[in-house]
Amino acid sequence: MNLVSKPTENQFNSRGQDVLPLTFKLFPQRSESVDNGNRTPPSNNTLQRNLSQPDIVNSIDTETLNFKPIPTSPFRLFGSTTSVSSNNSNTLKKLSTTDKVRRKRTPKIDDNIDGQKVKRRKSDMNMNQPKLPEPATPNLLLPSMDKKITPDTNKTISNYRDIGFSPASSAQSDSCSNSNHTSESSTLSIPNAKQTQTDITGTINSTTDELEAKNSQIQNLIRERDELRRQLTDVKKDYDKQQNILQKCLAVNKKLLVEKSTLERKQARQKCMENRLRLGQFVTQRQGATFVENWTDGTAFADISKQQEMIQRAREELDRERRNLVRRRPNCEVKEKAPKTPNSKSRTKDRTGAFVLQDESSNDGMKTTNDANKALLISEWNESEEILRLRLASLKKEEMDLQIEYEKLERERNLHIRELKRIYNEDHSRFQDHPVLNDRYLLLSLIGKGGFSEVHKAFCLKEQRYVAVKVHQLNKEWKEEKKANYIKHALRECDILKTLDHPRIVRLYDVFEIDTDSFCTVLEYIEGNDIDFFLKQHKYIPEKEARSVVMQTVSALRYLNNGIKPPVIHFDLKPANILLGTGTSSGEIKITDFGLSKQMCEDTYDPEHGMDLTSQGAGTYWYLPPEVFVQGPNPPKISSKVDVWSLGCIFFQCLYGRKPYGHNQSQAAILENQTILKAKEVEFPPKPIISDGAK
Repeated sequence: MNLVSKPTENQFNSRGQDVLPLTFKLFPQRSESVDNGNRTPPSNNTLQRNLSQPDIVNSIDTETLNFKPIPTSPFRLFGSTTSVSSNNSNTLKKLSTTDKVRRKRTPKIDDNIDGQKVKRRKSDMNMNQPKLPEPATPNLLLPSMDKKITPDTNKTISNYRDIGFSPASSAQSDSCSNSNHTSESSTLSIPNAKQTQTDITGTINSTTDELEAKNSQIQNLIRERDELRRQLTDVKKDYDKQQNILQKCLAVNKKLLVEKSTLERKQARQKCMENRLRLGQFVTQRQGATFVENWTDGTAFADISKQQEMIQRAREELDRERRNLVRRRPNCEVKEKAPKTPNSKSRTKDRTGAFVLQDESSNDGMKTTNDANKALLISEWNESEEILRLRLASLKKEEMDLQIEYEKLERERNLHIRELKRIYNEDHSRFQDHPVLNDRYLLLSLIGKGGFSEVHKAFCLKEQRYVAVKVHQLNKEWKEEKKANYIKHALRECDILKTLDHPRIVRLYDVFEIDTDSFCTVLEYIEGNDIDFFLKQHKYIPEKEARSVVMQTVSALRYLNNGIKPPVIHFDLKPANILLGTGTSSGEIKITDFGLSKQMCEDTYDPEHGMDLTSQGAGTYWYLPPEVFVQGPNPPKISSKVDVWSLGCIFFQCLYGRKPYGHNQSQAAILENQTILKAKEVEFPPKPIISDGAK
């Protein structure tokens, strides 16, 4: 019996997979006739004849059919036999074995089974194709022929028709024979089975090609992955090697820098010891119950003092000789100044004390005899006077040269004192042993020390450049208020420097913490000294160079006032805070030290009156304007004009080598005498001569 399915809306299973291209076999059990309670199996001819009838359903026993699920696959068009006789328990195994044998056969022509010609489907001929995972399919129940047909059986068959299966006019069957028995089956076929199988075969082929392409791609990717892993391993090895080389180079570089710094320290101390004898040194002396350090000049100053004493004695000797020469001046010069007539008379005293008139004409003979002697005395006197004049000029020249030498020694002494203090501070610094801060900054030498901070010359091991490391330290003995005030100023300096970007202002590179009581700011290092150091060496700067310094400083101040928001007041502008470049950057200046800077915020700054000065008394008094020293119930007002005043004082000092106000006075004396408050005008020294424009 053939049941042909019709495409309906129930052709899909619960998972949405198409179950139509499936062919199932109905292998009914051998029909048995009831004869006096004995059942005899029908012959094969009877089964063949009964299966060929279209109304085979009407001849089946009325017992209820038992449907059993069979596995189906889109790549197996003929299902395994599932119906066996109850008398032969091995029938299912034999049929399954026979079905496997049948699937392995790939005949080129149609097979002839039990005298019937059965066409071999393409799916049986393509069994060598790779088997893909079977999709889930609905379980179709096949009737068991052990029981008679009942009305329920007819309902079941009608249900088959409802889902799309209908009896076919002709059937295709397969038979499996062995030594014991032969079974025949009826199949469920689907219309256009050949076309369906062709589509499935094409799908299988295309899927196989895709799988092969994907497998090939996977293999290529695996090879690429392995190659990349190998390359990564090589790169890591090379990286580790380069890192080792770099670490060795850094270690050697660090060692060379430390050796160079150590050698420079030794040379500086050796030179300082030599200058101690030549220029002087601090000597601790006892004054009452305390000991104080007093400065004692060296041999160079002693030699100059001796030379000055010799010149002074020579000048005194020349003055005595000149006075003697004036006494020996000839009288003719006096008479020439007051000539007398020949008839004039002179008044002389006699022995009694009375004046007697005497005629000078009577002495003409005696005057004539002394004329020759007077002429000789005049020539000698002139020669002696000329010699004394030349000797005096020579002494003046020696005295001027000695004064220049003395001023030079004074400048050297000032630098020597500065170097002595630097060496003393360096020897007592906690960073004297070339530590590496933040794993990158190697401290080399101390540049200077202020009230609350130290500036070290350092080398950045990562960037390979020199930097200036400013170490801010808190004194443990300070009160909490003073500590908070210092931290506020230090943090404000860092915040201001972070926002500044100008070629005439030092740059801030980094900020990091050392411990709970100290932190560092890393600044741009300028190879050179400040203007204060230069003035101590050369006393003054030529007008042309001083103009350049002022122009560059004004450019930086204009940027601080108009280039950033909020504007900034430096408030501590002085020669020591203006750095001079050397080498390739010769002639360039940079402003540093923003520790006392003020930010003119909108809430604290008034464009008309300025802002309140909350830190009155701070700064360098020689360069601060008079309004800073005003005393009153309210704090003084300041603005960016403070820096303009300071720049004018710096310009004056560069031109004349002296401060315009309070020169050679201490800050205490300036504050006590109110020197800056009384400064109403500036006085220009006669030398050196400068232009009116500079004035």
